[in-house]
Amino acid sequence: MQKSTQDYLKTVYNLSKNKEEVVTTTEISQKLDVAPASVTEMLKKLAEEGYIKYSPYHGSTLTEKGLKEAQKITRKHRLLESFLSNVLRIGKDKVHQEACQMEHSLSDEAEESLCRLLKHPDTCPDDNKTIPACDLPFSNCEECIQLHEKGLEQVGKRDKNLTSIRELKSGTFGKISFIRGEHKVLQRLLDMGLTPGTRIQIIKIAPMDGPVEIAVRGSKLALGQNIACNVFVEVE
Repeated sequence: MQKSTQDYLKTVYNLSKNKEEVVTTTEISQKLDVAPASVTEMLKKLAEEGYIKYSPYHGSTLTEKGLKEAQKITRKHRLLESFLSNVLRIGKDKVHQEACQMEHSLSDEAEESLCRLLKHPDTCPDDNKTIPACDLPFSNCEECIQLHEKGLEQVGKRDKNLTSIRELKSGTFGKISFIRGEHKVLQRLLDMGLTPGTRIQIIKIAPMDGPVEIAVRGSKLALGQNIACNVFVEVE
């Protein structure tokens, strides 16, 4: 995929609060510092290729195909930001631009290794946004670690797009498909009844990085942002 395509998809993804929110041409133009006419031309092309839904004078939203690619490049970008900031100790004012230069050449294999090296980070350091889940067919990170320690090769990718419950809007239903983090994080969530395959509903998302209230198995739970960003669902 061309760098320009990845940049546009990542921009739409980052500007939208959820995959249903429309992002205007003006917003994209300002973010990428590209003339509105050029943005419109590119959006029409992306719509023809099935990556976005584009409506003139209204805006754009990502299709499932576009969301998959946008999450992939965004994940690489945010993992690189974590590496540059937390491992190489590069200043936070520089990590974004550095990651932008590196993300397009980072292979999927290197991405997976980087995630394990960083111990499965949940948010990027410059803006605290959630790092999207990997597209490997695991229900938790321990499965990935165990497979790697045994020297076995992973075959296949996850078919469905997953979204952190931190990024969903009130009223959304979803099925838990992936839990990120090491054993203690996994065990804590399992003890709360948040197991892969469980159906949940987002009840309320408090402002100012407050807790996310969800309904699960007839009960209500309030999850802090540090937990919510590690639970990924397949949206219904």
